[in-house]
Amino acid sequence: MTPLDTFSPASAVQPPDGKPPSADAQARLLLLIDVFSETKSSKGIEGRMKLAKLDFLLRYPDHFMKLLAVRRPGVNAGEDPWLTGAIEQSMIRYRYGPWDPAYYSLLGALTGKGLIEPKHDAGVAAYRTTTAGREISLALGETESWRPVRDRARLLRRYFDLTGAKLRDLIYEAFPDIVEADWGTHL
Repeated sequence: MTPLDTFSPASAVQPPDGKPPSADAQARLLLLIDVFSETKSSKGIEGRMKLAKLDFLLRYPDHFMKLLAVRRPGVNAGEDPWLTGAIEQSMIRYRYGPWDPAYYSLLGALTGKGLIEPKHDAGVAAYRTTTAGREISLALGETESWRPVRDRARLLRRYFDLTGAKLRDLIYEAFPDIVEADWGTHL
C-alpha cells in the first residue's frame, strides 16, 4: 500500500472511463507539484499547460535528456526514473502539445484528498501542495522507487521553470514530430 492509498476518500474523482486515477500517476504529479512548491514564496506550478509540459518531460526521459542537452550541455541528468522504460499511460497530441486527459481526474483526486490546493489568479490555475501533500511527497521521495522521480522533478525545476508557453515552444522546436502529429495521436 502506498501513502496515497491511505488518503483515499470514497468520493475520489473518477475519470470519464470510470477507472480511478492510478496511485502511481497521482504520486508522480504530487512529487512534481511538491518540488515546485518547496519554497514559501513559490506559487507551485502555474497553469495546466506548464504542468502538462513538465509532466511530459518527466514521463519521457529520452525527450528530457535531449532537451536538457540543448539547454544545459554537460549536466548530469542522474538516474532514469522509469528504469523499465515503460510509460504507464502515453500522452496525446492536443492543441498546445502533449496532454493527458486524466489530468482533470488526477488533479481532482489530489485536491479531494487534501494533498494539493488549486489557486486561481487572473484565469490561471496554480497548483501547490498542502502540508499533508508535502509530508506524503517527502515520504515518497525517500523511497528507492520514487527518489529518481523526485530528483528528476528537481532538475525540471532547476532548468525548466519557465512559462507553459515557453515550455511548449521549446518542446515544439526540439521535437517537430509532436508539432506535425494529428490531434489525438498518442505520443
